Amino acid sequence: MLSVQQAKWFFLGGTAVTFTIFLLLTAHTFTRIPALSNEDRMTAQVVLGKRLWDEKNCMGCHTILGEGGYYAPELTKVYERRGPTFIRAMLKDPQAMYPGERRMVEYRFTDEELDALVAYFEWVGHIDTNGFPPKPTLLTVAMPSQRGQPALVERLDRPQVFNQLCIACHSLGGQGGQVGPALDTVGERMTRQEFITWLENPQKVRPGTAMPDLPLSDAQIAELAAFLVQLQGPSPVARASPVPAPDAGQPPAPEGTPAGPDNAPPPAAPANPPAAPGE
Repeated sequence: MLSVQQAKWFFLGGTAVTFTIFLLLTAHTFTRIPALSNEDRMTAQVVLGKRLWDEKNCMGCHTILGEGGYYAPELTKVYERRGPTFIRAMLKDPQAMYPGERRMVEYRFTDEELDALVAYFEWVGHIDTNGFPPKPTLLTVAMPSQRGQPALVERLDRPQVFNQLCIACHSLGGQGGQVGPALDTVGERMTRQEFITWLENPQKVRPGTAMPDLPLSDAQIAELAAFLVQLQGPSPVARASPVPAPDAGQPPAPEGTPAGPDNAPPPAAPANPPAAPGE
């Protein structure tokens, strides 16, 4: 049993040791701030984006870095999740992206302001937040689409811009948005050149269409056209083909064995008249 004097020194010594450890950890934290905060990549464009974020009270609906409202999506990792093309299109005309669904205000940002906001979201996305917010658990394709819920897609066999932008409104293989028509057989109705013409200016091809004018580069349009023209019914990029019943005398395929191209059902007959993907 400790004497009074021993207990006194034990208390003082323990307090001194723990307080010293606390000071050292605090000092170490401050030395790590520049590397964690992404401060060295803060440009004038990023500062302008932050100012617009504050002036438009975006935090009233959205959450960023754990602060803000819960009415609209969390945006800390929106650049990684959606990409610059989707962000720019959404900010430019939110009602066109989600007609009749989204309630986001159209702020009529200039091109300079759009670039600044995209730069700000990119900068925020590179801040080391120790894993916050946690990434959602994604299947090999998007979660089944339900009206009013965002589409989450992580597929390497599709163009990145398709995963980030197109899937927000269209579905493929039962996965994605419901604003626009499904794209499973769109390649049967349009040629590659028709896709290019449509993506360049959908309003010119079909005035009044719900398809917005997307800020796509020529390379992105060409990549999307080459991908969309391949969507002609059941295919590896559209949906998994069912495994056929084994022939008599042959052992059944192991569970989980994907169907091969020889076993896939024939594509459906072309639909007439041709319809644009935005209708």
